[in-house]
Amino acid sequence: MTEAAGVKESEALDVDICVIGAGSGGLSVAAAAASFGRQVVLIEKHKMGGDCLNYGCVPSKALLAASKRAHAMRTSMPFGIMPVEPAINHAAVRDHVHSVIAAIAPNDSVERFTGLGVKVIQATGRFVDARTVTAGEHRIRARRFVIATGSSPVVPPIPGLDSVPFFTNESIFENADKLPHLIVVGGGPIGLELAQAHHRLGSRVTVLEGARALGKDDPEMTKVVLKSLRAEGIDIREETLVERVEGGRGRVRVAVKTPAGPETLEGTHLLLAVGRRPNTADLGLDAAGITYERSGIKVDKGLRTSNRRVFAIGDVAGGLQFTHVANYHAGIVIRRALFRLPAKANNDLVPWVTYAEPELAHVGLTEEQARARRINPKVQRWSYHENDRAQAERATEGHVKVVTDARGRILGATIAGEQAGELIQVWALAISQGLKIKAMTDWIAPYPTLGEINKRAAVRYFSAAAGSPLVRRIVGLLSSFG
Repeated sequence: MTEAAGVKESEALDVDICVIGAGSGGLSVAAAAASFGRQVVLIEKHKMGGDCLNYGCVPSKALLAASKRAHAMRTSMPFGIMPVEPAINHAAVRDHVHSVIAAIAPNDSVERFTGLGVKVIQATGRFVDARTVTAGEHRIRARRFVIATGSSPVVPPIPGLDSVPFFTNESIFENADKLPHLIVVGGGPIGLELAQAHHRLGSRVTVLEGARALGKDDPEMTKVVLKSLRAEGIDIREETLVERVEGGRGRVRVAVKTPAGPETLEGTHLLLAVGRRPNTADLGLDAAGITYERSGIKVDKGLRTSNRRVFAIGDVAGGLQFTHVANYHAGIVIRRALFRLPAKANNDLVPWVTYAEPELAHVGLTEEQARARRINPKVQRWSYHENDRAQAERATEGHVKVVTDARGRILGATIAGEQAGELIQVWALAISQGLKIKAMTDWIAPYPTLGEINKRAAVRYFSAAAGSPLVRRIVGLLSSFG
C-alpha cells in the first residue's frame, strides 16, 4: 500500500518488548521495562487502566465506601448516637465513583507512559505471524511479546436474556438512579459486593447462586460473611438455577429452579455476575502459534506460551483473576524477559479478599486442600470476640483460621471479619518466606489493635504444651533451682 493509493504506508517498529493490553499487568511490564532502558510498545484498544480502574476494583470499592457511610448512619445506636435514615443522592454517588476513577486515571494515562518512554498505540493489536503484531497503522516486531488483555464478564445463555436489559460490572457504575429491587445472578465476590453496596444504598436485593455462594472459599469462613449479609436483609438463595428471564425496563421476571421446586421472582433490575472469560478473540493467536482454550491462553509456570517469544499474564492466562495476580505475573515476566532469571508463578502465595462487610480474606492452602495434598493439617483459630479493639469497635463477628503442617510450617490462613484484607497480609508474608508458626509469636503487636488476633492464633498453636506432663515436669524441675 502507498500514499498514492490513498492508504498510508504501515509504520514498522522494531522493539525489545511489545505489550498488548494496558490493564494493571500490562502497565506494570511496560513501566518496568522502560525504566531499564528497553524500547517498549504498549497497545490498548479501549481504556487505559483496563478493567480494574474503569469497571472493577476501583469503582466497586468506591461504591462500597459510599454504602458503608449510609449503613453507619442507620446502625449508630450501640455507640450512643441516634440513628437516621440517610437521604441518598444516587447521581452524586455515581459522581463520587467516577471522581475516584478520575483521580487515579493519570497514573495509568497515555501521557504518563509516553513520558516514561513507552510508545503507546491506541488500536487493536493482532498477531500476523509468530513475531509480528499489527496495530492501527503500525507493524511491530519485538524480541518479546506480553499478552495482558484481561477478561470480560460472562453473559450466560439464559433463555429470554437477549430481550431483557441487564447490568454487568461494565455498566452498573454508570447508573445514577435507585434500583428498587435488584436481582443479582451470581453469588461470587463481585455479585455479593455489589449486592451489599446496593442494599445499603436503599435497594431491595436478591442474589441467585446456582451452587454455593463464595464457593471457592473455606465453607466454615464463608458462613460468617453470608450470615451477616442475610442479617442485613439481603436475600441470598443458593442452589438456585436461573432457567429463563423476561420483562423490560423496570420490571424483570426470573424463572428459577430450586431444591424445593420451580419459582418465579420479580424485580426491577438485573445484574449478571456469573464469572469472567479471558479476552482471547481477535488477537490472531493461531497465526502466532499460540495455544489457547476457553479458559485462557495456555502458559507454563514461567508464563511463557507455546510461542517462546510470547508471554501471557493476568486474567487472559486463566487461573486466578485478580489485579494483584496480574502485577505478580508482570514481575515474573520482567525477571525472565530482561534478566533471564528462572522465575515461576506459585499460586500458593496469592492472597485474595472479598470486600463485603465483614471482609473475607485468604492466602495459601485451606484445611481441605492440605488434606488433598496428603498433609495432616493442624488448625488454629482465634475469635474477634476475644479481641479488645474489636469489642471497642463493636466488630466482634468472625475469626482467623490458620493451617500448619505437623512441624508448624504455615500453609494457609483465612480471616472473616473486620479489615480481614489488611490482617491477611502478615500471613501472606509468612507463607512467601516459608516461615513457621513460631515466627508469628515473636513480634510485638501494639495494643489495642485487630492485629493481635493473628498473634493470638499463633500462640494457640503452642498452648497444648502447657498441659503436657513432660513440659510441666520440666517447669517444676526448673522452679526447684530457686
